[in-house]
Amino acid sequence: MPIEGFDYKGFAASMAEQAKELVPQDLQDFEKEYIVKTLGNFTLLAGEALYNDTSLELTPEQAVFITQVIAEWSFHKSVDLVHSGILPQYWDSIMQKIAFTIFEVAKQAMIRKIPQEQLLQAVEHHVLKVYKQAIEELEQKGVINEDIKNRAESQSNIDAMAQQAQAEQQRRQQEMIEESTRNAEKAQKTREEKKAQEKAEKERAAALATMPQGISHKQMKLMSLALLLKVLSQDKVTTILNKFDSNDSLVISQYMNMADLESHLDGDLVAECLSDMKKSLPIKKKLTQENVLADLLHLYKTNPREKIEKVLKNERPLVKRFISQAYDGEFGNLPLRVAGIVAEYIEESV
Repeated sequence: MPIEGFDYKGFAASMAEQAKELVPQDLQDFEKEYIVKTLGNFTLLAGEALYNDTSLELTPEQAVFITQVIAEWSFHKSVDLVHSGILPQYWDSIMQKIAFTIFEVAKQAMIRKIPQEQLLQAVEHHVLKVYKQAIEELEQKGVINEDIKNRAESQSNIDAMAQQAQAEQQRRQQEMIEESTRNAEKAQKTREEKKAQEKAEKERAAALATMPQGISHKQMKLMSLALLLKVLSQDKVTTILNKFDSNDSLVISQYMNMADLESHLDGDLVAECLSDMKKSLPIKKKLTQENVLADLLHLYKTNPREKIEKVLKNERPLVKRFISQAYDGEFGNLPLRVAGIVAEYIEESV
């Protein structure tokens, strides 16, 4: 009775389809077709023989195993033949010897109930032996020379695919290692950033704890400004302090003389205070006649005329005339840039 459940036709077709995906892409179309066709034919013939041989009493699994071994070796050795340099008209005879050898060795191993691992070793031994003998026969007949013989015998697609699979596995392992390393570094960086943030928060809390109690926001701003002025030249410090109320200037100067001023301030708070002060600073206007006149008129409204004239006492007549005309809302003959400098000078002097 045939082996029930063993669809050798479907299995052979499946093996041939898989072979199409594995055929080396460097081959010509007729060579690819030969490999796929040879595998399909030998697989189909072997499967049919096993299916109809009731004396073997094989299970469907055993029949599939033997047929698959024939399919795989048919594929590898047909690829080797194509790469060997042997003319195509001699391929079939060599492949027939190989397929028959596989079939007989595998069948006998099944009958003797030899373990599959030993069966595969025996098949490989006999396949390589028959392949080598067939090539040597061609040399003896003068069909091929020694160079082609050596080239043919050196072919091993099964080893090439094993090496390729190993290389692919190593590549994937390397990618996994690199990804794991990146994840570990990222996690470490996250931990370090969190640790640094926690440390900064503790230091800020400690700095706040050591600050004088009841300090106002204005005092904090003056202390922050004093810290900034400590790194400027004396001329710049004087110019800036002159713009403050005398009491505030005195307080700032006292803070600047504090040896441990930094210890009473938190860097984040200083940054916040300086940012607030920057927002409150006047934005420098574009230098135009209208803006210069507007600035001068504002000075005239907020300062006595005698005070302004006192500042201009020693100035040239041209400058004095420009200021006099500005009182009447007229822009004199001074160049715009010079007029802007004069306006800034008066503003800083009154």
